[in-house]
Amino acid sequence: MVGELEFEKPIIELKKKIHELKEFTKTADVDLSAEIEKLETRLKNLEKEIYDHLSPWNRVQIARHPNRPTTLDYIELLFENFFECHGDRYFGDDEAIVGGVAKFHGIPVTVIGQQRGKDTKDNIRRNFGMPHPEGYRKALRLMKQANKFNRPIITFIDTKGAYPGKAAEERGQSEAIARNLFEMAGFSVPIICIVIGEGGSGGALALGVGNHIYMLENSTYSVISPEGAAALLWKDAGLAKKAAETMKITAQDLKELGVIDDIIPEVKGGAHRDVQLQAKHIEQALKRSLKELTNMSGEELIRHRYEKFKSIGAVIDEQVTNTQ
Repeated sequence: MVGELEFEKPIIELKKKIHELKEFTKTADVDLSAEIEKLETRLKNLEKEIYDHLSPWNRVQIARHPNRPTTLDYIELLFENFFECHGDRYFGDDEAIVGGVAKFHGIPVTVIGQQRGKDTKDNIRRNFGMPHPEGYRKALRLMKQANKFNRPIITFIDTKGAYPGKAAEERGQSEAIARNLFEMAGFSVPIICIVIGEGGSGGALALGVGNHIYMLENSTYSVISPEGAAALLWKDAGLAKKAAETMKITAQDLKELGVIDDIIPEVKGGAHRDVQLQAKHIEQALKRSLKELTNMSGEELIRHRYEKFKSIGAVIDEQVTNTQ
C-alpha cells in the first residue's frame, strides 16, 4: 500500500481482514456480523493504543508521509480569492515557496509557505520543498508588501531545509535567510506561523518569526534532521530513530519548552486521513490568533514578538527566585 508506515501495519492488516469478511458475506450465505463487530471493536482499541502512544520517530514518519497535505492544499480549503505572486525581482521565481494575497473570512491576508511535490515530477519542479535564495527573497517581498498595506501574514512551514547546493550558496542563501529573520522581527502586522510537516533548520525558521507559532500534532521542528544528527553524533545515519528520541523535535516537546505557542490537533492517524477536517482545525487556530493579534498596535506586535523570542531558552533559577 502506498504510504504505508511500519507501525501502522497491524491496523492495516486488521482493516483488510474486516473488508474481506464483509465481501465474503455478500457472496456466501453466512452471517458473520458478530465476528465483524468484534474485529471492528478490536480495530478501534488498536488504533487508540497505537495513535495515542506515538514515538517521536513515528511522528517523523507521519510528518514525511507522501500524502500529507501541503501548503497549496490548505490554501485552497482555508482562503478565498487567492492570487499567487511570483518572483523576487532580483533573480527569478522559486516554486519551492508559494505566496500571494487572499481573504480569510473577509480579512485580506498575505499567505506564504513552502511547497513540496505530490509525485516525482512535481517534486523536481518544487525542488522537494527546499527553497533557493530567490524563494526567501520572494517571501520577503510579499511580507514587506503586507506590512505596507497592513495585512496580517500567515506562513506555512514544511521543508527539510533550505537547498544546500552550490548555486544557492553563490546566490546568497545564508544572507537571504538572515535577512528574513531580521525583517520579520520588525514588521508591525500580525504574523502567524504554522508548521504543517517538517520544519527543518534555518530553511524553516526563515518563515518562522511570528507572534504566534503553531505546530500540527504530528509535525516536527528542529535545527537538523534525525538522520543528520545521527551522522554527526554517532557517525551513523541509521541511528536516526535514536536521534529523534533525544532531539525534542515533536510538537509536544516544543510546547513544553516554550518554543511554540500551541498544538493544532490532527485527525487520527495523520492529517492525510481527512484533509478537510484538518483544515477546520487550522481554521479555528487562525481565527483565535487573528482575533487576539488584530487588537494590538504595530508597536505592541513588535514588542510581543521580541519578548516571545527573548524568552525562548531562558532559564529561571528557582532557588534565587524563592529567596527574593
